[in-house]
Parts: sequence; structure tokens; C-alpha cells
Amino acid sequence: MSQNTVDPNVISDDIAAMNFEDALSALEEIVKNLESGQVSLEKSIDIYTRGTQLRQHCDNKLKDASSRIEKITKAQDGALGTTDLDAG
Repeated sequence: MSQNTVDPNVISDDIAAMNFEDALSALEEIVKNLESGQVSLEKSIDIYTRGTQLRQHCDNKLKDASSRIEKITKAQDGALGTTDLDAG
């Protein structure tokens, strides 16, 4: 294995600083590289690990966004308010 092996469970600082779109784009590039079969085994392991971190970062971003999404509701008296999206 590579001497620069990183822990797939710890998101590196450069990934943590990415917005969702940049992380998704980087993940798509990794998938393309792995699918091409043109990457050495050692490099494949390294970029797969980075891909795992990118996927986790994207998942975290989506969970965060989902928890902040609210829907606008209208009460019987016509007043507008918001409720959590999952509240029904």
C-alpha cells in the first residue's frame, strides 16, 4: 500500500473546505479515472480513499441541507409560517 495512505473515515481539510458542487465534481472525476482502467493499483487505492472521503462529505452536506429545509404552511386564518419538511 502507498506510504501516503489516508484514513477514509477522516475527511481531509481540503475536502472539508469544498462546497457540494466542487466535491461532487471531484468525485465524478475519480470515478472516471477508476473506470478508465488507466490508473495503477497503488494510485487506484489512493484515489478510491479520497473518493470515499468526498462521498462522505457530499452526504454530510446533503444531510445538513435537508435538516435546514422547511416548507411554508398557511394556517386557516391565512397566516403564513414554516415547519420542518419532515413534520408532515
